[in-house]
Formats: sequence, C-alpha cells, structure tokens
Amino acid sequence: MTPNFSYGDLKIFSGRAHPALGKEICEYLGISPGEITLFNFSDGENYCQIDENVRGADIFVVQPTCSPVNDHIMELLILLDAFRRSSASRITAVMPYFGYARQDKKDKPRVPIAAKLMADLLTASGADRILTMDLHTLQIQGFFNIPVDHLFAAPVLLDAIREMGVDDLVIVSPDVGGSASASAPRSPSSTSGAADRTRPRS
Repeated sequence: MTPNFSYGDLKIFSGRAHPALGKEICEYLGISPGEITLFNFSDGENYCQIDENVRGADIFVVQPTCSPVNDHIMELLILLDAFRRSSASRITAVMPYFGYARQDKKDKPRVPIAAKLMADLLTASGADRILTMDLHTLQIQGFFNIPVDHLFAAPVLLDAIREMGVDDLVIVSPDVGGSASASAPRSPSSTSGAADRTRPRS
C-alpha cells in the first residue's frame, strides 16, 4: 500500500549512485521502489525514462553525489528535470553526500563557490526540497532558496560506539575544524584529539 499525503502518493526513486540505499529505504517504509530506466549512450551521455505515472506524486530521488561525483550529479539533475516535466507535485532530492560542499567560500583569488553553483543547479533542475547529511559547513543551507533538511549522523554513530563498551575511548577529528564535534560527545572517561593536516601546494 502506498501512503497518501497532502502532496500526493509517496514514491521513491533511486539513481545509480547507491541503488541499495534506495531499496533499503523502500523496504523500511513498506513500499515498492519506483520504476525507472537509466543507462549511458556510447558517448557517455545519461538517459533517463520514468516507467510509471508520477503526475501529482510526492517524489523522493535518492542520489548521493559520491565518486564519480560529476557523473552522479549530472544524473541527479537529469532525474529532477524528468520528474518536473512529468508533473510531480513535489520533488525532494535525497543527497546523503553533498558533492562540492567543501568549496563553500571564496578563500583565494579567482576561484568559484562551487557549493553555491550546486544549489543553483539543483533548484533550476526542479528540486523543491533538499534532504542531506553532515554538510561541510552549516551556511551551505543559506545558498538555497528552497527548504533544506540537514540531518546529522553523529547520534546514530555515538549510540553504536556506546553499545560497544570501549574502554579508554579516544575520539579524533581529522582536522582542527571538526575538533568541537569530536570533543562534544566524549564522556569523562574518554579523550579527544585533532589531526594536523596540510595539503601540498600545487
């Protein structure tokens, strides 16, 4: 049975970035994955066809923009455009990994703000809402003129760590910027630290 909400029937479609995630979400909700055809032409172009009626439906497109980042971003944009042109009532892009999030400011001369460009592309392609996780910086939400649901994985990870019952736990941040996140959840019996990371100059 497909749940019915104010935006129409809930339908979940998955791109090719992580189809197993889309399938698991559908199994949890007790609905069937949306039917869609995706492949590449011989020159590398993406092809997309929605194989069921989505008019008036509440669509969720599951597509983390993981490696290869550019391929998965382009496929997501094409998917969003296809659903918009198929008269879906609302389109939510589910992006557990948000590509180009680290390029969120102009920290050097003559460089782009690629995270803002991503926001513009997603909106122009037809997204009505973004659902993402653990953005590089919170202000990326302000790049959008549509709602952004920003989720955090830390509570789930911390519960799993506590269940392991690790003695002398050390939580280490990969850089100084994440040191506050590493120190916040620690208990009196644990410690935290941060790595000193440098990038080679080109």
